[in-house]
This record gives sequence, C-alpha cells and structure tokens, in this order.
Amino acid sequence: MSPVTIYTTPHCPYCLSAKRLLSNKGITPDEINVEASPLHLAEMMQRSQRRTVPQIFVGKVHVGGFDDLARLDRKGQLEALLHA
Repeated sequence: MSPVTIYTTPHCPYCLSAKRLLSNKGITPDEINVEASPLHLAEMMQRSQRRTVPQIFVGKVHVGGFDDLARLDRKGQLEALLHA
C-alpha cells in the first residue's frame, strides 16, 4: 500500500474529515502539522503549489484537499491509487 501524507492544522474541519475518511479505510496517514513549523508549511507549498490545508499525497501523487480526496473515493478511484 502506498504511504499517505497529509499536511494539516489542528483546527481545520476539512483536515479532520480527510483523516476520518482515510481512517475508515484502515489508513493512518503520516500527518504533518504545518502550523507547528514554517519549514513544513514551505515544504507543503513547494510540493502542492497550494497554501490551504489539508494537502494530501498518496505516495508521490498529489491528491489535493479533502474535496478532491472525497471525489476520488466516490468515483471508486481512491482504492486503486492507494494500492498502486
């Protein structure tokens, strides 16, 4: 299974929703709190070209935010990406 990385902040409802969706699939992502470190925020922005959280990566593939993750799941494409 591909590793999942999620850049978050502690009070972001979309971050919580993304973690819940992944948890329901038995996935514990590597969570990086960008609020705790300016270096992590810069890393997230470089990798995703976005400033908002969550930013989710499956392996090296940038999924996007929670809406993008949920859309992949609804289309049945998330499982294939996780097992690629």
